[in-house]
Amino acid sequence: MNLFKDRMGSDLSVTDAGNKIVNRFLNYFLDFWLLVLTIAGNIPIHSIRWIFYFLSGMKISPEAHIHMWARFYKPSGISVGKDTIIGDNAFLDGRAPLKIGSHVDIASKVVIYNSQHDINSEDFHATLGSVEIEDYAFIGPGVIILPGVRIGKGAVIGAGAVVTKDVEAFTIVGGVPAHLIGERKNKEPQYKLGRARLFQ
Repeated sequence: MNLFKDRMGSDLSVTDAGNKIVNRFLNYFLDFWLLVLTIAGNIPIHSIRWIFYFLSGMKISPEAHIHMWARFYKPSGISVGKDTIIGDNAFLDGRAPLKIGSHVDIASKVVIYNSQHDINSEDFHATLGSVEIEDYAFIGPGVIILPGVRIGKGAVIGAGAVVTKDVEAFTIVGGVPAHLIGERKNKEPQYKLGRARLFQ
């Protein structure tokens, strides 16, 4: 009889059990660091928050800004390009690669997930899917982006939309689930977003 069992009651070898124990402690450390980032997210100075995000392993341009009260999973899987502004109370998931391009405007309370549960699996395990948001995209307030989605250059996602599949460049989508509602006229954007709100 094996001494070790997983949460489903299956037997584990000593090696597998040891790996799970090490992984558990690594997760405790990650959870602690996420708490540190949550606390840092309350500091009303962009440059100080940027230092914490950079130290967490996030690949964030010095010209990018994440407003206050952002939350994260695995920030080391997240990259943010120059002149990108992410609104307050955003949730960014880096458990699979999350790549946010340059000059991207992400409004308040946007949620981006890279992992979800397989509801049909025996053990309800998580599946991963990377998310990419290309340059000059605009993501409206309260949008939810699900795993495995690519949002093309200059695309616009309307407020409150739930994005479950790829969005083509320069298209405008909205609704639940998000569907095509229009097309952006400016196909060669060259604007800069400018400075973020100073104490937000």
